[in-house]
Amino acid sequence: MIEIENLTKSFGPIAAVRGIDLRVAKGEVLGFLGPNGAGKSTTMKIIAGYLSPTTGRVRIAGHDVESDLQAAQRVLGYLPEGAPAYGDMTPRQFLKFIAAVRGYSGTEAKDRAALAAQRAELEPVLEQPIDTLSKGFKRRVGLAQAILHDPPVLVMDEPTDGLDPNQKHSVRKLIREMAAEKAIIISTHLLEEVDAICSRAVIIDRGRIVADGTPAELLARSRFHNAVTLTLPATQAASAKAKLATHREVLSIEDGSEHRGLVTLTAFPRNATILIDDVSALATEEKWDVKELYAEPGRLDEVFRSLTTSDSERVRALKEGVAA
Repeated sequence: MIEIENLTKSFGPIAAVRGIDLRVAKGEVLGFLGPNGAGKSTTMKIIAGYLSPTTGRVRIAGHDVESDLQAAQRVLGYLPEGAPAYGDMTPRQFLKFIAAVRGYSGTEAKDRAALAAQRAELEPVLEQPIDTLSKGFKRRVGLAQAILHDPPVLVMDEPTDGLDPNQKHSVRKLIREMAAEKAIIISTHLLEEVDAICSRAVIIDRGRIVADGTPAELLARSRFHNAVTLTLPATQAASAKAKLATHREVLSIEDGSEHRGLVTLTAFPRNATILIDDVSALATEEKWDVKELYAEPGRLDEVFRSLTTSDSERVRALKEGVAA
């Protein structure tokens, strides 16, 4: 449904996107991750046809975005950064306007606008000027216009930005409900979003893809994958650490925080070996007073940091005119 081939985009000496190849199929929700300046928003604007690439090609449902732009945009729902709208309109008026722009009229236009408003949970503010709405409701107006025509492809930049926890839950639920029949790309800074709604995640840094896989596959790249963390009294920590270190499948042990007489230890496995059963049995055998014991699936934030450039390196690269 979305095909991107050797995509590049430069702004003068700055290369914002540097050779991205990507395919997204129907039924996939792709989390598009990267630090600020990595090229996420630029890539999404090119997909939506708001920017032209320097080189490369983008097709949406078979339509080339450069040579057949209107056909591509007809099957695309796009939620841009900031979700711009006409502030003096109410959500009802704005969605009626969007329906007309999309070619609907009469009862069909009214029904599509009403359904989009219902799915984005806009009923309480339908008659208020958009300029008077909270950031969260403005974002939901943007979401409603993106899904009004029930497009087979959705591209959304930070769809839950500015939403409270209840609103985030509702929007994520809506995305999951739509996912089976659509190809969806979501740009996000929220790593929790990947676990909540994405079937696949791509991490980009300095305009290039540095990781592509399911959330489980990315977690497996974390050094915390299958590590075991336990919390026990500080008086038992030294002996527990020494005993764990003798286990043949334990590579290393790290001390965590100490709080109110309790210490956290993390045992890291060799070759991602599953340790939880052995550590649990050892704790029982040694009669440790364990307050908490769990296996780590991995930490996406740690994978993200290990794959992306530090802020200082990014600033230096920008000054040198090398990357965005």
